[in-house]
Amino acid sequence: MATIVQKFGGTSVGTIERIKRVAERAVKTHRAGHKVVVVVSAMSGETNRLLGLAGQLTDAPHHREIDVLVSSGEQVSIGLVALACCQMGAEARSYLGHQVRITTDDAHGMARIRDIDADSVVKALDRGEIVVVAGFQGVNADGGITTLGRGGSDLSAVAMAAAVKADVCEIYTDVDGIYTTDPRVVKEAQKIERITFQEMLELASLGAKVLQTRSVEFAMKYKVPIHVRSSFDDSEGSWVVPEEEGMEGAVVTGVAFDRNTAKLTVLDVPDKPGTVAALLGPLGEAGINVDVIIQNTASDGRTDVTFTVSQTEMERAVALADGVAKQLGANGVTADAHVAKVSVVGAGMRSEAGVAVKMFTHLGTAGVNIQLISTSEIKISCIVDENFTELAVRVLHDAFRLHEPTGAAAE
Repeated sequence: MATIVQKFGGTSVGTIERIKRVAERAVKTHRAGHKVVVVVSAMSGETNRLLGLAGQLTDAPHHREIDVLVSSGEQVSIGLVALACCQMGAEARSYLGHQVRITTDDAHGMARIRDIDADSVVKALDRGEIVVVAGFQGVNADGGITTLGRGGSDLSAVAMAAAVKADVCEIYTDVDGIYTTDPRVVKEAQKIERITFQEMLELASLGAKVLQTRSVEFAMKYKVPIHVRSSFDDSEGSWVVPEEEGMEGAVVTGVAFDRNTAKLTVLDVPDKPGTVAALLGPLGEAGINVDVIIQNTASDGRTDVTFTVSQTEMERAVALADGVAKQLGANGVTADAHVAKVSVVGAGMRSEAGVAVKMFTHLGTAGVNIQLISTSEIKISCIVDENFTELAVRVLHDAFRLHEPTGAAAE
């Protein structure tokens, strides 16, 4: 007997027929002798519908009330899934975030999980019930409803798996696994059988949409194996596992890209200690994530500071940077929203020389100009003109031979 957490996103519970299929899968797993926790999102489109209603009332809604509003979508889903399981002859019980007692901080709309009191869930599992838990939501210390941000149901599922010491957290989605890149861009993309937490974390943070970044962080911290699978068939998906459990990886595991990128440059900043901290500090305080950072110092004691942010944060970032630039005596701020970030990721980079040269050579040969470069132990990212995004992805996927089923990038 295993304890299995099964998470289903909005597409998987988007209609009554699909909810019945979710229930069938959960009941089938339960009847095979396993303990089953089902975590579900709101029905597809429901969160956007609810936000649209709020938008008809106000342009500046209160974050606490927005959490109260949008969390209702998951309440509908868990009730329907539990009803469907009961209709199939199983014992099922639904739980909202505050009933499980998923405790979070006070950051409405992007709350972070502090603790899960899973005693009620464990007792229900021991009674032989299928437990259906609302994803995306929790409760703060004052008992107020909080939500975990877009994709938060992935985090709910992984956190619940850690709390009940599940053997696996199965993430069911509309794709059948994790691919070497987006198959819509490269038709030869291959499904990855096993990928390490660290590689998946890099891919998720760099634009891959299969798993929420924070859910991978949580899984890595608590060593929760994740199995990404299709909601529509029983095929084996992709496993996200601790590195020691996986086979020796290819040098490059996947190619990710992110079009939600903007480049800012602060011109002629005085080159002295503390300048960059003074420039970027207000952005951090405003919750704007700064990614690639390049500083070019000239011989006259001035420097240009270039960095990237998400396009959705560009206007705020420009306003804040411009204010600081004036205080520092800089020569203004330029912004470019017509860029994209293209990255290669692979644990094998740690011990393999020449990956960067290979990447830059193939991009150059294809006529793709590199504007900025950022690296980590297992990642290389380049900022390029947005018009060259798909070309760059295809070139790199081919250069590292990711189209081959077994992966041959290490050769």
